[in-house]
Amino acid sequence: MAFTRVVRMLVGVALVLASVAASVSAEKASDRTRPATRPHGTRLRVDEARIRIMDGDTAEISWSATEKETVRVLGIDTPELFGSKRRYPKAPPHGAISAAGAEARGFARGAFSVAREIELMRAATLDRFGRTLGYFFLDGRNYSALALRAGVASETISIYGDNGFPHEAEEVLEAARARPRH
Repeated sequence: MAFTRVVRMLVGVALVLASVAASVSAEKASDRTRPATRPHGTRLRVDEARIRIMDGDTAEISWSATEKETVRVLGIDTPELFGSKRRYPKAPPHGAISAAGAEARGFARGAFSVAREIELMRAATLDRFGRTLGYFFLDGRNYSALALRAGVASETISIYGDNGFPHEAEEVLEAARARPRH
């Protein structure tokens, strides 16, 4: 009799734990992306003076004194400015700026500063950090493809997909294929 009660209690505990684990797993999956609240899918002109280049694949747009939007550029990944030993084993010590990250940020700053027209095309979802996912176009040219051709980025389409932009994703993949190998 006591054995049966213990078994029932253990089964009950196991069911509760399984339920909690399933809800945490579902919660984590929904945290990866969430719907964007800003207009998306069309190009929006952005004044260069409102853009702050944070690194080679991230920019911040100041729409007003109180409204800022961080944009994670789709299709590419650039070395971290301050390195990451996990992703880049040759990264500098904590707090030091990585040469490859500085080069990627320098390329982005230069490319954006000489563009006469800058446009942003947002994806329908935000990333897991709440950043806008999108493509920038500099004088009509896809910035992600430009960064790949310059050798400061690697493509991420093969990992994350086209994010609803098949034409732009194909352009990025073409730039990655055409990039000279060192």
